[in-house]
Amino acid sequence: MVKDDVVLERLIRLRDEIAYLQEESSRTHSLHEYVENIRLRKAVERSLQVAVEICLDIGRRIIARERFRYPEDNQDVFRILAEEGIISGELLSSLLNMARFRNLIVHDYARIDDARDYALLKRHLEDFIAFADAVRVYLEDE
Repeated sequence: MVKDDVVLERLIRLRDEIAYLQEESSRTHSLHEYVENIRLRKAVERSLQVAVEICLDIGRRIIARERFRYPEDNQDVFRILAEEGIISGELLSSLLNMARFRNLIVHDYARIDDARDYALLKRHLEDFIAFADAVRVYLEDE
């Protein structure tokens, strides 16, 4: 793949979202603290959503440029990247969960689960980092 400024721009934006989320994660020490702070919850939910959207944008961009098969839905974007060897099978599982989270937060927002969101904040930010690293490796290999 030739240098793609759109992907590079999205990677920078993803880095910024990850940095914000890491900062909030380090400042938030309990689920109770998270649940009681509505401003924090709303900001984290939005930032997680944006981070997932960025990953999907990057994936769709790579798929289109490389003329991989067309994704049927958001989860399929990540499946295709795994099929093409861009992301690992282990990372795929986490990213499929992220796509489900995105769909829930966008379309079924009445069912937002603060405990699940807190768990994403505390234990899954490295999945975004792993995705960005995999994309960087792919870009460098091209």
